[in-house]
Amino acid sequence: MIPGDDNLIFAEESGTAAAPVSDAWKILIVDDEAEVHHITKLVLANFQFAGRRLEFLSAYSSVDAVGYLEREHDIAVILLDVVMETDDAGLRLVKYIRNDLGNNTVRIILRTGQPGQAPESRVILEYDINDYKEKTELTAQKLYTAMIAAIRSYKDIITIEKSRIGLHKIIESSASIFELQSLRKFASGVLEQLTGLINVDRDAMYLGMGSFTATREGDGFVILAGTGRFENGIDQRLETVLHPEQLSLIQSALQRKSSSYAMNHYIGYIETKTGSQNLIFLEDCPDLSSLDIELINIYCINVAVAFDNIYLNREIEDNHRELIFTLGDIVEQRSMETGRHVKRVSEYARLLGELAGLAEEQVKLIQVASAVHDIGKVAIPDVILNKASRLDEPEFNAMKEHTVIGSHMLHFSRRELFQAAAIISLQHHERWDGTGYPAGLKGEAIHQYARITSIADVFDALTNNRVYRTAWSIAEAAKYIEDNSGSQFDPELVKLFSQHIGKFLEIQASFP
Repeated sequence: MIPGDDNLIFAEESGTAAAPVSDAWKILIVDDEAEVHHITKLVLANFQFAGRRLEFLSAYSSVDAVGYLEREHDIAVILLDVVMETDDAGLRLVKYIRNDLGNNTVRIILRTGQPGQAPESRVILEYDINDYKEKTELTAQKLYTAMIAAIRSYKDIITIEKSRIGLHKIIESSASIFELQSLRKFASGVLEQLTGLINVDRDAMYLGMGSFTATREGDGFVILAGTGRFENGIDQRLETVLHPEQLSLIQSALQRKSSSYAMNHYIGYIETKTGSQNLIFLEDCPDLSSLDIELINIYCINVAVAFDNIYLNREIEDNHRELIFTLGDIVEQRSMETGRHVKRVSEYARLLGELAGLAEEQVKLIQVASAVHDIGKVAIPDVILNKASRLDEPEFNAMKEHTVIGSHMLHFSRRELFQAAAIISLQHHERWDGTGYPAGLKGEAIHQYARITSIADVFDALTNNRVYRTAWSIAEAAKYIEDNSGSQFDPELVKLFSQHIGKFLEIQASFP
């Protein structure tokens, strides 16, 4: 080789046949001499590392190189000449890569045929490069060795960066899933976050991947949320949607009580402190690395804590629900003629809430909270509560106090359920035209929960026997509510009630 010449001359070396590979390491050759590109590709034609061959990209100037770098974000190594369109074009490109593009992962091997233009001691110190080679010393074997070192370094950096991004995603997703209190929404959120986690630094290769979360119910597992082919499997048992070999993998995981990755399937086993068993299943994900699996396992630890949080919250809600209905039943037992008034009103309020477009959580809230709309009647004397004739004015004034008494009774808790129940108890006798009690509220100043409960309460009261009168017919009760639209009742809610009266009758018929 002539000193200062940019041409490369390599001794011939025997190569081995290339094995099939899944993808390739991208190598960007940046040099203004076409012969350099040709010889470099020739020498490295059979190169392999970690089962992957090389994909060569050729740039003949720093401008060409910038184009590649802005389009291709997974270039592993740059073989970079110093002197091209200018004496320091290569060095300027290094600064652009590191400072402007912010690319600190690509490995840069500086190659020069004119070391005087870029002395090694200065370049290594001032520029963020990873290797410096004079073309006079760069034999085929040394180029091969330099490439091995550079790609190994790149692979390690990408692994660390992927781990960092993955852990960051776990932190982000954990924060969001802890906010989901609905078990089904939580299960769906887990799958969404998990898909994003294993797509880190990949193309969207798993977008069609089938996955699901399931929870134990009785002697089996039921799917809570699914993607891919499992989207239509919600509420179904696993044995109805999985192949026998997949069921076998899940049974093995359940017996070991641990997560596993086998036959390109990941089974995440999650047992919470409350004793509930849950599964995360990923189907057909053939190239999960040990890092992928470790990230998923870490994520599943957080998911287990979130599952615990939801189950404990559900237990608290169930206890509160039971308490609310028990309180309602206490009032009902004092009014012997009302029968199952509390539970019917609860179901009517649920239905009307759904028809009014309330959110799912609000519908659940009004369904339970409306059950204690008359809780204040526990303080009303029996002689007034069960009087068979019309109440006189002092008795009626005493009866009206049950709204305020009930509200005070329910304000002991700041939980949303009890706050909603307190509002309903206080306002369910207010009227749309402002002539109701206890505060004479008008129109939308009356809380929607109370406006809904008012219709549910009156409809049930009219269609069931009371000590002071016999039950009205459905037609008579419906006409009363329609006639009082805009005076006693919210006209929009009355319209919904009338349009769907058949559904209210179905609820009524479901009670013996």
